[in-house]
Amino acid sequence: MSLKRRIQEDMKAALKAKEQARLGAIRLLLAAIQRREVDERITLDDAQVIAVVEKLIKQGREAAEQYRQAGRQDLLDKEASEIAVFEAYLPEQLSEAEVQKLIAEAIAETAAGSVKDMGKVMGVLKPRLQGRADMGKVSAMVKASLSAS
Repeated sequence: MSLKRRIQEDMKAALKAKEQARLGAIRLLLAAIQRREVDERITLDDAQVIAVVEKLIKQGREAAEQYRQAGRQDLLDKEASEIAVFEAYLPEQLSEAEVQKLIAEAIAETAAGSVKDMGKVMGVLKPRLQGRADMGKVSAMVKASLSAS
């Protein structure tokens, strides 16, 4: 079953179970998927759906930070519950050691020697880590690895 189909089935289950918060988050996700499909006139595959999920999670974390700074605990809790629903659709996350190993492999593969080669390394890593690691953290780890060498 495709990821998009699984999300649609989960929406039906949440509707039947009267889980309003979960239903709202899933509807938000499906709307974002549909918006991208309409904008680009394509049908998204699983990797593209994961990219949409990651984007919503990133936006949610940014909004949560704003709510925290504003002292709006009610909105912060709502955002956190939506993020938890979205994260359920991501593949299993890699450990820091696994990510570090893939970074070392990518650096060796691209023969990167300095921070100037970071784009090459990230280009190799992105398809391998898509949805399985926070790319912001991966970028920082790559930069640290290249700075040390």
